[in-house]
Amino acid sequence: MSKQQNKLLHIATIGKTVGLKGDTKLHINSDFPEQFKKGASFFLNENQSLTLSDINHERGIVRFVGYTSPEDAKKLTNKYLYTTIERTRDECHLKDGEYFWFDIEGCKVVEEGKVLGIVDEVDRIGITNYLCIVTDEELVNKGFAKSFLLPFSKPFTLNTDIQAKIITVNGGMDILEAS
Repeated sequence: MSKQQNKLLHIATIGKTVGLKGDTKLHINSDFPEQFKKGASFFLNENQSLTLSDINHERGIVRFVGYTSPEDAKKLTNKYLYTTIERTRDECHLKDGEYFWFDIEGCKVVEEGKVLGIVDEVDRIGITNYLCIVTDEELVNKGFAKSFLLPFSKPFTLNTDIQAKIITVNGGMDILEAS
C-alpha cells in the first residue's frame, strides 16, 4: 500500500454533547454524508476507532458504541473522525466529472503546454472549489507569486486527467500574474 493510500482523511469533527444518552453533535467535513450510518466505523487515530450506534442526519447528532452518558461522550468532544483513501474509493460514489480531492492533489497544472505549478490542496470557499497551487520554481524565479488560487470549474478548468496527474487550465497565467 502506498503512503498516500495509508493516509487518514479527516471527514468529521465530534462536537459537544447533547441530551442524557451520550449523543454528540457531528460536524461533517465530507461531500459524502451517506458514509455516516449506523454500524459504520471511523478512526480517531491510527490505532483507535469508533463505531456509530445511532445517527440523526436531520439534527446532526450521533451516538457511538460504548458511550452511553454525557460524561463518557464529553471525552470525544473536538476529536476528529478519519477514514482511509481505500474505504473512500469503495464507499463513496462519484458522478461523471467529479473527483476526490486527494486525487487532484499532486496534479501538475498546465496551460498551453507550460507547467504553472502543482496542486498542493483543494479548498472550498463558499460554494466554489479552488486549487491551491504551488507555483513552478521557474516562474517563481521570474518574480511570480510562490502560490496562487484557481477556481476548479469552467471556464478555468478545461481537462482533468487523474491517471496522468495533469489538469489543463485556461486563464491560470492571468490569475498568477495578478497574484
